[in-house]
This record gives sequence, structure tokens and C-alpha cells, in this order.
Amino acid sequence: MTSLSTTAQGLHQADFRFRCINCDDLSDTASQDFRCAHCSDLLEITYPQWKEARPNAENLKSIWSNRRLSSTLADLSGVWRFRELLPAPGTASEIEEQVITLREGNTPLYELPQCARITGVPRLFAKHQGMNPTGSFKDAGMTVAATFARRSGFRWVACASTGNTSASMAAYAARGGMRSLVLVPEGKISWSKLSQALDYGAVTCQLRTDFDGCLRLLQELVLRAPVYQLNSINPFRLEGQKTLALELLEQLDWQPPDHIIVPGGNLGNSSAIGKALLEMRDLGLIARLPKLSVIQAEGANALVRTLREAGGKRLMSVQAETRATAIRIGNPASWKKAAHVLEATGGACEQVTEVEIAQAKAEIGAEGIGCEPASAVTLAGLKKLVKQGFVKPQESVILVLTGNLLKDPDFTMGFHRGDLFKGTPDESVAAALNPLRRPPIVLDAALDAVIQTLQQAEKS
Repeated sequence: MTSLSTTAQGLHQADFRFRCINCDDLSDTASQDFRCAHCSDLLEITYPQWKEARPNAENLKSIWSNRRLSSTLADLSGVWRFRELLPAPGTASEIEEQVITLREGNTPLYELPQCARITGVPRLFAKHQGMNPTGSFKDAGMTVAATFARRSGFRWVACASTGNTSASMAAYAARGGMRSLVLVPEGKISWSKLSQALDYGAVTCQLRTDFDGCLRLLQELVLRAPVYQLNSINPFRLEGQKTLALELLEQLDWQPPDHIIVPGGNLGNSSAIGKALLEMRDLGLIARLPKLSVIQAEGANALVRTLREAGGKRLMSVQAETRATAIRIGNPASWKKAAHVLEATGGACEQVTEVEIAQAKAEIGAEGIGCEPASAVTLAGLKKLVKQGFVKPQESVILVLTGNLLKDPDFTMGFHRGDLFKGTPDESVAAALNPLRRPPIVLDAALDAVIQTLQQAEKS
């Protein structure tokens, strides 16, 4: 099939610079901890040339749509298909050779009719990033960051992780011919996620600390060893992850929804989506901004506390504890970026309980769409935002589901067996979830027993 990827007349993959989110210092290079050389705050990637020669919005939309008919490696990626708004790993002719891709992105947008009835919001959809190659949204960022790691000549890449990052990094490192080092908190990671990193060949270290302790050690490591950091502190990660918003708006025919609701852990993903929304508005791709809201687990609510108790001026760290392991982070690195996009889009930040997470996860599952616990905070949070009047029934809402159901099957089995909250303070409250449970039924291998079970199920 003839490639259509060269039809971008007058356009090329974006040149970029690093900008400090605090002091606005611009630089052509970044240190291995991706911190500003002047004030030590985080960096982001910016495209100064857009101010002088803004890409034509309608031309971009046409180019991206046409690439869906192309069979080239970069065009098959739901990330690199939008490469005019991404940093350039090489010249246009080098793209095919440079990018490390597993055909990430291209994730579905589902209607949620049952959840719509539960929440009273008829226009409710889920953008399911758990349909990425390794089962989470991390792949969209990892393809860009891993590509730049290899382009910079690194043999080793590393990350601190609660699970999804390690799986994604290990896969892209293997695909790109690099070695990977994973630092995970001992006993605080789903075995399903850890098994992915092991299968993809990562050197995996379980440290006797939490995620934040793993990340602190990694920050020291990259300054002393030739290892490239692939956590979301790396701004290349966020550039890849922002394509979620580009793909979503394309699926909506470039008509923005009223609300986008995202889980909040280390806050890189909400920052990336918000950055994309602001860039799309500035480039004329969309006429208005959706409200971007972040939902956290009550036991890992650093951003909630930061906004409520410190007015977003300083981080209120917490000792994170939640069964939603993907967002069990008490010292989120990208809190300033997330606070900025919440303010810029007029979004909200809310917290939900463990029982509310479990209920929402089961309700999403009843749609035939599975997700990991961290994803379900979006539906649980939406219920609260509707009660508060922040989300109106007539408005359209997109829930971002960040991980696949199979990322944490122990949570699902514990819920349906009734073991999840047994012996905890939540046990009596969780009893109200019994109608949502579907435990396996053990029977004799007799036809009458199966028929009787079927008849009982028909009455329920």
C-alpha cells in the first residue's frame, strides 16, 4: 500500500526546547534527572516556532486522518501518527528507522449506557487506554521516551514503578534492543504487572520502601550511572501521553466534550492531557477547552490536600495507602503541572473511598468493559461531581480508563468472593455491594444442579 505519510506539505515533526515549569528558563538540553539547572523544578517540552509559524489546523486534521490508510510503522502507531505535534527524533526520512513502537494508541472510545443511567449523565463515554499493547496508558508515553533514550545512545533505561510503568518500559526497551532496570516497592505491586516486566527481560529490584522511596533512589542513580530515566518526570513521556487527547478529539470529530475525568497518581497523565488540550486550543484544533478533572483515592490524596489545604502552593505529601495500586503514590512528582492544568481548564479535584472504587469497578465491568481499580476512580468521582452540581446531567463526559482488568485480577476475585474488605473497617459498609458480586459457584457435575443454578440466576 502506498504511504500517505509524506503528504504533510510544509509541515515537519516539531523542533523543541526544554522549559522549566517554575522559572521559564529555556534550554536545548536537559540533565539526566530532568530538573532545571537554575531552580531544580521539573521541565516540560515546548515548541517556540509555533508562535511564528502556526501549523494549519485543518491541514493537520487531514494529514492525521489520511495516515490511517498508511501501512508504514510510524503511521500505524496512534502516537507517531500525530508526529507534527511531537519532538523530532530525526529527519522525516529517518522516522521509520528511529521510532520504537508496538502500535500503541488507537484505543477505543466506548459508550457506557448502564453507568450513564446510574450517574444520570446520558452522554457518558470511556476512553480505554488499557487496550494498549502492555495494557495501560503508559505505552503512549514510553514509545517517545524510549525512542529518545536509544537515539541518545543509552544501553540501559530504568524506572521506579507501582507496576504499569515497569511493564511498559521493559517491553519498549526489549523492542528497542536496550536493557531495563525496574525498581518496585516490595509487596506493593500486583503480580500480574510484575510478571510482565520479568517476561520482557527487566532486571527487577524489589526495594523495602514505597514508590516514592524507589523514585528518590532512581533520581540519585541516573546522576551517577549511564542509565536513562523513563518515569513521567521525563518530559518525553508526557509528550507521548498527550496524544490520548488528540486521538480522543479526533474520535469526537473535534467537538470537545464538557468534561474529561482522569485518575490521579503521579499526575503525569493528567498533566499530559491538559497540555494537549491547551495546545489544541492555541493551534485552533478545538474552539473551547473541556474541563479536566482529577480523581484520587482517599488514602493517596496528595493533590486533593494540596489544593484544599495549601491552595496549590506547596505539596502536601501523604503516606499513600490504597488497593488501587497504580495510584498508590503519596508524593506525586507532577503535582505543579497538574494543578496548572486544573486551573487552566476549570477542572475539579476529588477523592473517593475504597468501597466507592470497588463499586465503580464492578459497575464498569457490568458494561462488558474491564478496568483495573485505579481506572474506576473516574466513575466513582463522577458520581460525586454530579451530586455537587459540578457536572450537569446534560453535559458530555469522558472517563479515561488507564489500565486493563487483567492488571490486577486479585482485586477482582477478592471483590466477587467477598474477601476484599473482610476484617477491615470498611467491612460493614462494603456489605451493600453484595448485589454486584458474582462469586463462582461450586457444584456437583450434575445437570440438575446446573439447571437449578440457572433458574435461580434468572430470578435475581
